[in-house]
Amino acid sequence: MTASASPHPAGSQPKWSLRLARPEDAEFLPAIEQSAAQLFKAEPQLAHLANAEVITQERHRILIGKGRCLVALRDNRIAGFLSAISVGREIHILELSVHADCQRMGMGSGLVRAAIVDARNSGFQALTLTTFSDVEWNAPFYGALGFVAVEELSAHPRLAELLEKETASALQAGLHGSQPPPDEAEPAPGRPTPHRIAMIRFIAG
Repeated sequence: MTASASPHPAGSQPKWSLRLARPEDAEFLPAIEQSAAQLFKAEPQLAHLANAEVITQERHRILIGKGRCLVALRDNRIAGFLSAISVGREIHILELSVHADCQRMGMGSGLVRAAIVDARNSGFQALTLTTFSDVEWNAPFYGALGFVAVEELSAHPRLAELLEKETASALQAGLHGSQPPPDEAEPAPGRPTPHRIAMIRFIAG
């Protein structure tokens, strides 16, 4: 993955920067993912994910070695990351996390935009991911960046299989967490049950 694209709008004053992830970055990424996961506390049916297991340092080193991972830095400290892998002619985003202290700064969208630019420059056809459909900072966030829900999963067997595995194992999009207690398992009155969807962002040109 190249790191040449600027994540900041023209004329803006950057408060953070992006670069390719390095093997030595791996030790900092689990804590960032755990911090980002605290947002789930605002979602009653998903609050248990705030204490879910995260991607290990060892796994991060493997992913970083594949060359498709980015980190965001503020004050020379890693504050966010995007982990991805190439699958055929697509880039699949495995995890996007920004530390709670650095959210609402555009880091998340900047990381995704940089991944999109890299995918285009590298000749990939699309980016894919799985996420929660009814959580504001999940599917709607990606929708604003050009991702659309995959309606015909039969045309995307890889994503269909991934969703099946996530549902069967209850890992909730790679957040390897425990399940909610029985008394918290039922949906809150008047609220839809959050569910997983696959999304895709096609690369034009």
